[in-house]
Amino acid sequence: MLGVDTGGTFTDFVLYDTGVAHRALNLQALRIHKVLSTPAAPEQAILQGIEEMGLGQNKLIVVHGSTVATNAVLEAKGVRTAFITNHGLRDLLTIGRQARRALYDLNPEPVPPPVPRELCLETGGRVDAEGHELNALSEQDLAHLRRELERLAPRAVAINLLFSWRNDAAERRIADLVTRLPGAIFVSRSSEVLPEYREYERGITTWLNASVGPLVEGYLHRLCDGIPTAQVAVMQSAGVTIAARQAGQQAVRMLLSGPAGGLAGAQYVGRLAGCRRLLSFDMGGTSTDVALLDGANGDELQLTTEGRIGPYPVGVPMVDMHTIGAGGGSIARVDAGGLLRVGPESAGATPGPACYGRGGVEPTVTDANLVLGRLRADAFLGGRMPLDENAAQRAVLRVAGPLDLNMEEAARGIIDLANEHMARALRMVSVQRGVDPRELTLASFGGAGGLHVCALAESLGMSQALVPKHAGVLSALGMLVAPRARHQSLSLNRVLSTMNADDMTTKINSLATEAREALEQEGVGVEEIELRPSVDLRYCGQSFTINLPWAGIDATAEAFHARHEKRYGHRLQQVVELVTLRVMVRQRRPQPPLSPEPALGAMPPQRHDGLRVLAREDVVTSISGPALITETVATTYVAPGWRCTPHPSGSLLLRFIVAGSAM
Repeated sequence: MLGVDTGGTFTDFVLYDTGVAHRALNLQALRIHKVLSTPAAPEQAILQGIEEMGLGQNKLIVVHGSTVATNAVLEAKGVRTAFITNHGLRDLLTIGRQARRALYDLNPEPVPPPVPRELCLETGGRVDAEGHELNALSEQDLAHLRRELERLAPRAVAINLLFSWRNDAAERRIADLVTRLPGAIFVSRSSEVLPEYREYERGITTWLNASVGPLVEGYLHRLCDGIPTAQVAVMQSAGVTIAARQAGQQAVRMLLSGPAGGLAGAQYVGRLAGCRRLLSFDMGGTSTDVALLDGANGDELQLTTEGRIGPYPVGVPMVDMHTIGAGGGSIARVDAGGLLRVGPESAGATPGPACYGRGGVEPTVTDANLVLGRLRADAFLGGRMPLDENAAQRAVLRVAGPLDLNMEEAARGIIDLANEHMARALRMVSVQRGVDPRELTLASFGGAGGLHVCALAESLGMSQALVPKHAGVLSALGMLVAPRARHQSLSLNRVLSTMNADDMTTKINSLATEAREALEQEGVGVEEIELRPSVDLRYCGQSFTINLPWAGIDATAEAFHARHEKRYGHRLQQVVELVTLRVMVRQRRPQPPLSPEPALGAMPPQRHDGLRVLAREDVVTSISGPALITETVATTYVAPGWRCTPHPSGSLLLRFIVAGSAM
């Protein structure tokens, strides 16, 4: 089984031999690999890595985290898409929620509409909030749509009729019409993509799915054609996997594909190290993803249906995380006012940081770490990619001069500013949600995470951090431990106390049927499938909801009151409303445990710029900072005042020490 994570700078590979599925997963037995990403054609980097690992002729199971959908949305490079809705709602996506990006800006810059007005079509087939037909979809309506679509010649069509989650007959008829038009037109129905209330969010999600669907399908076809003997699955934004042949139709569920793999991996290694309450910190070459894993959901990741990609709300379940433009490749510059800035612009994979020797001249966070001696020029990627120290120094001097600093001071300034950006993001997902980060463990991964973990933990007052083995490819490892699953949902908007328990059971089973069939088509046995229903609840009159496992009417209501009081500090004497029913059907497959690593005799540490330098396998007992711990895909900087202890699972546990005792 091969996990593949395509990032903005590197594409990561983790190979695990499923032929030893009943043997403990020994991290030393995993094969790992990295290649530079090829953003213009991501499959090329994947095929290159498979070839370099000598796996070209093997019958692989490939689980892949892709950035194709994400990049297409962020760069506004989706395909030409027509949007079909009811009469009078042509401007639905343009009007949105009428929320200003800058509240006090009286002269905001015009924002291009998601869909040009000429591509927005209106038709009949309107139903009311209960699904009763108000205006039938006539043959004349269908004929008009046919003429308009033939004239506009879109590559995709998004269909979003009012209250179609109650009655989708008209949407189905329109979809059938589109499939019979000349050419291969991608069709996305809102009643299939997101059968929930809130027309704007449902419409945007349906349009996003249509806009990037053909790109995702084409990419996955090219990838599968390149490895014809492999069985390919794709990571979805909810931290579960789906067969590649089905993923294209659900492209909107892949917008956080790679980061979701990282959270699945962090939760996995954290649990094995005895750390269930984590603040995760994934620092790659282009961006940093942060999230809270509080262990409240057991082995399930915390999901949200209120996520955003760029300016757009995305209503499908996705991991609850926050992303900022701060990574190893983030570019440092001095602005017109003489202040140092770091990011969000990134050097990416091409040309990359100056020290990569690929033509980059701008100073980056990676260059600053190299200047400060926190990276070994001869040990990057296990020595396969030597770094150019002179180029890094020249780049950092570009900001040192205008700031009237020497090279080392400028490098420290770059690191300190990048750290502050990341600490602010970590506070956003912890402190601003009423969670004290001092009670959590900071889980650091990504190629650059280990270089900053101690400083970030200190800035948040945290005393413990965890750095997994192979932290630089943890997202790829997460692909291997994520379950195969499907999510289904249905808006109900009913007072909870008026619901009938038997009726709820019927609705849950109805939603689960389609999801079970999809898993069975992937070869999952009926006995392996488990059902996990949940509900979105709120007090009547509220806008936002809280998701809770379904435990019956009375028990779920009491759980809602308790959760509301914990989150907001109070409970209300208000009627509780059940807004949306959600069902997750997933494969019940035990994740392979990590075995203790064999104890090895430690090699004498080297010295580098005054720091002790140890290979990861040589850390067999506790060591105190300052020290560098190197491995093929990552480097960990143990700062002064920190003690590093190896855990039998393979992770490193770092503790902040004050006056000889843990803080």
